[in-house]
Amino acid sequence: MKVLLLCLTAFETMEFSVFIDIMGWARDEANKDIQVETCGFKKTVLSTFGVSIVMDKTIDEIFVDDYDALAIPGGFQEYGFRDEAFHEKTTKLICDFNSQEKPIATVCVAAFAIARSGILKGKKATTYHLLDGARQKELASYEGVTVVNEPVVTDGNIITSYCPQTAPEVAFRLLEMLTDKQTADFIRIIMGYSSR
Repeated sequence: MKVLLLCLTAFETMEFSVFIDIMGWARDEANKDIQVETCGFKKTVLSTFGVSIVMDKTIDEIFVDDYDALAIPGGFQEYGFRDEAFHEKTTKLICDFNSQEKPIATVCVAAFAIARSGILKGKKATTYHLLDGARQKELASYEGVTVVNEPVVTDGNIITSYCPQTAPEVAFRLLEMLTDKQTADFIRIIMGYSSR
């Protein structure tokens, strides 16, 4: 199995790293054949707080058939996150994953990339909930999106969440979609996210 981790300019590194770690633990500790491959619009992507990360591939090199799921960390609009989140290449990539009903996991404001693509129409979703819920109100303005004020919302093949703190749970839910509940629960326990 292979997860494509789409890193748009100004992505948050905390929201990015959980997918690599949790899938890595599942591979090494639960013997699951799961890999994470990173991609961006450029080979080196600058995160929100100035950390540059070298990607495995660029978005132009991606063939959706090579992947089993898509994960997108959120980022700061003030640093240009929406420029690539709303780009036609991002929209096409999201729609191609969705047309094959492959899991799509987003953290925080990355929900806007999938809302913009139109795949949230008729779906429940969430996004950043603080600051008087301004981002949730904005998400609700997209046609057919039902905003739910919950930390993590799963509707069909789509996972959304409402702040950076939720990033690990998004990755665990994606792991469960790709493997099974037993594996996800086991990795939660050995990583210290659950005591049972």
